[in-house]
Parts: sequence; structure tokens; C-alpha cells
Amino acid sequence: MSRRDYDYLFKMVLVGDSGVGKSCLLLRFADDTFSESYISTIGVDFRFKTLTVDGKIVKLQIWDTAGQERFRTITSAYYRGSDGVMLVFDKTSRDSFDHIPDWLDEINKYSESSSKVIIGNKQDSSEHIQVDEETGKKFAENRHMHYIETSALSGNQVSLAFEIMARELISKKSVTEQKGNKLSTVKPKKNIGCCQQL
Repeated sequence: MSRRDYDYLFKMVLVGDSGVGKSCLLLRFADDTFSESYISTIGVDFRFKTLTVDGKIVKLQIWDTAGQERFRTITSAYYRGSDGVMLVFDKTSRDSFDHIPDWLDEINKYSESSSKVIIGNKQDSSEHIQVDEETGKKFAENRHMHYIETSALSGNQVSLAFEIMARELISKKSVTEQKGNKLSTVKPKKNIGCCQQL
């Protein structure tokens, strides 16, 4: 069996309303391309992308889920076992931002312990902005999450968003492993007769 070509493998999911740019973000990050005529995702799509974060090779399995209500029963199955979730809204659509709490509730039904980052996409459309950066930041901070604004069109901060998520996942994994190591080094007390001495 060949040696793994990565240090970490994480499953990530992109969620949010239809049309907020989830597929375009994934396309920009994975292939460094952008398409104005991208068709709405039907069900799910996914890509693998490997990146280096703080000297560690991280392989991301990224699932792009459809935002339409009619696909919700299909897409929710992909939330299970996800290490990280990117909740994406369109900065030019207040409704898509207002729906983020609903997406959070939906995700938490299946994967409450996953790390979460909130993405304000389409920052390039400055003349049509309905959700300013301060509003997005405050919302994320109140929920102890990272917030970052991106533009799939220009590519601005797209890679950074995925790096922030990867860094958080590595940190979380390290803490979990350290706790596991501490637990495994605790020696059980000796039994004396029928009772255990504490």
C-alpha cells in the first residue's frame, strides 16, 4: 500500500440559498475559473483540492449542495460526517443573509460539531450591496465563527476562505488528538478485593 500524499483529509460542505455563488466559489478555488453562465446545481457536486497550510498538506473533499428547497432531502444526507461547513450568502441579497440561521439549524441537525465559516460572496458588486461587512462580521462573531467576504468573479479572498477553514479544522483535530492521548495515558487504579480504591 502506498503512503498517503497528504497529512489531513477533511470533508467540507458548501450550503446556502440558490444563486449565492457556491458553485462559482468551488470552481474558482478548485480550477481557478469562473463562468457567468453556470447552471444551478442539481442535487450535489464535489471536487477534491489539495493545499498546503502551515507546512501541512491538506486534502479537502468539498461538496457543493443545491440551495433549492426541493433538493433539501437529498442534500441533507451529505451534511453527515462533515468536518467543515461554509455557509454562503450573496452580499447583494438581504434574503440570502437572513436565511443563514435557517441553514445553520439545518446543518446542526446532522453535524452540530462541524466547524463553520460564514462567507459573504459577490463583494465585487459594490453598487448593489445589501449586507455590509460589519453586519456579516457581527453575525459571525455572535456565533463564534469566522466571517470572510469573497468574490468568485475576481477570485478575491476565495483561497483565503478555504485556508481559514482548513486551518481551523487542523487546529480542532490537533486538540481532539491531544485529548485522546491524555485519556489513553491515564492508568486505571488497582482493584482491591471486590471494591475499587479511589
